[in-house]
Amino acid sequence: MNKIFICLNIITLAITGCSKKSEPLPPARGRVIVMMYHRIVTGEATNIYERSVADFGEDLKYLKVNSIKVISFSDIENISKTGKMPLGNTAVITFDDGDYSWYSLARPLLLQYQMKATFFLWTSMIARDSFLSWKEVEHMSHYTLPGGEKPFTFGSHTFSHQFLLGRKAGFSDDNEYNLFLDYELRESKNLIEAHTSVDVTTLALPFGDGAGDPEIIAAAIRNGYRCIRTSVYGAIESPDFNLFIIPSLPMLDNTSSDEIENYLNGK
Repeated sequence: MNKIFICLNIITLAITGCSKKSEPLPPARGRVIVMMYHRIVTGEATNIYERSVADFGEDLKYLKVNSIKVISFSDIENISKTGKMPLGNTAVITFDDGDYSWYSLARPLLLQYQMKATFFLWTSMIARDSFLSWKEVEHMSHYTLPGGEKPFTFGSHTFSHQFLLGRKAGFSDDNEYNLFLDYELRESKNLIEAHTSVDVTTLALPFGDGAGDPEIIAAAIRNGYRCIRTSVYGAIESPDFNLFIIPSLPMLDNTSSDEIENYLNGK
């Protein structure tokens, strides 16, 4: 009788174990890519730094369809501060220089997809040639989504867009060189803040020159910057990255949307 009872218990436990639902796996820790655009154009691109509005729209669609959340540089700072990577892959959308297409072409699509972006301004060129005006910068910086969030922020691409490290040899000493760095970083920051009423905390290096250079990083810190976006190819893979050497993915004329996946998957 005892043997029969034991057998029945074993069978019952086996059935219970088989019918129990397995616990879902927690979401995988993701990577962060910083996408770097320049000019958006309506027709075919005429140089490698242009991207057609059709391709830009496909990029945004790709992010949405693949549930790649678009975050900001303040979110990147929070990753570094907390030591925690986001759950799932994320992206930061950035633009360099200050082309009018940001306002006429990029802005409507970003609003359509409700995605954030950071725009790095070459401030000495504002309102000249094909660049934005300060009025358009102000309008974009004050735009507010229904929930109260401001989707567009502005960062510095320096005042006159010069090679920051490449110019060093032309100065007689380190003091003169640092005065040059301070002017390029401080003047652009002050101008943008005067027109947007928001602290400028992120710098994008012109031509990607000087990534990781200690003097440029020191100049950024003493002028109130907390992040530097470089042109170093790569993605943020762990929370112990350097906020002053943030890598990026250049979105060029010949860049396929598949490259977004490659960077996020470490291919």
